[in-house]
Amino acid sequence: MYGALIGDIVGSIYEFHNIRTKDFVLFGDRCDFTDDSVMTIAVAKALTQFYSKDNKETLAKLTVDNMQALGRAYPGRGYGGRFAYWLWESDPKPYNSYGNGAAMRICPVAEVTNDLQLALQLAEIVTSVTHNHPEGIKGAKATVHAIFLAREKRNLQEIKKIIKDEYYPQMDELFTLDNIRKDYYFNETCQETVPQAIQAFVESTSFEDAIRNAISLGGDSDTLACITGSIAEAYYGVPKELREKAETYLDDNLLSIINDFEKRFY
Repeated sequence: MYGALIGDIVGSIYEFHNIRTKDFVLFGDRCDFTDDSVMTIAVAKALTQFYSKDNKETLAKLTVDNMQALGRAYPGRGYGGRFAYWLWESDPKPYNSYGNGAAMRICPVAEVTNDLQLALQLAEIVTSVTHNHPEGIKGAKATVHAIFLAREKRNLQEIKKIIKDEYYPQMDELFTLDNIRKDYYFNETCQETVPQAIQAFVESTSFEDAIRNAISLGGDSDTLACITGSIAEAYYGVPKELREKAETYLDDNLLSIINDFEKRFY
């Protein structure tokens, strides 16, 4: 999960001030965690409270309850307009979103089981409480699938081919960072964020390099790097010094939720 949090924190200052280079200070001035981190941690808390004997409705309710509770506790973190309204609804319902929020918060699902099919089922449950559009669900599942493949240490090009064949056919041989970067623009949809984030991982040589790749594309930088970071962590691990640096941005409440999650599932 720290891979996602680091990507979010590092990318936070570039979301509306894009850079098109990999040469930048990793934790720049004014970096902070955004809604990406808050919602990732909320999903982790829901999964920590979820037991296999519980039914799907239980996990869905826990996800809603924890996302609303943490979203309200950490306002002003860059929540999208419709989602910000959803956070305060007394009877929150999914709203057919295909925004990239579906993918940026999903990585804890990949960490609770070694069964890919179960993880994909959990991903759909967690995602559908808000992002129940097919593209939103696909973005979450593709991210989880990529994390599984990365954890298995598959060849990077093999990972790309599997994701291309099963989710995003646009990820052909011309789909490279250099080609994407030329015309890429700010986009908050899964279909224009998840493939790019996965490509940033595919062309990486280390965890840090993957984060730099993602941010160098421009676009929705914190979410791109959050998704890329979640996959890169599964493949490379997270350097101890980067994890410790990320922890300095999080308060005791958020750190305790992460600690509880790691105690149960690691």
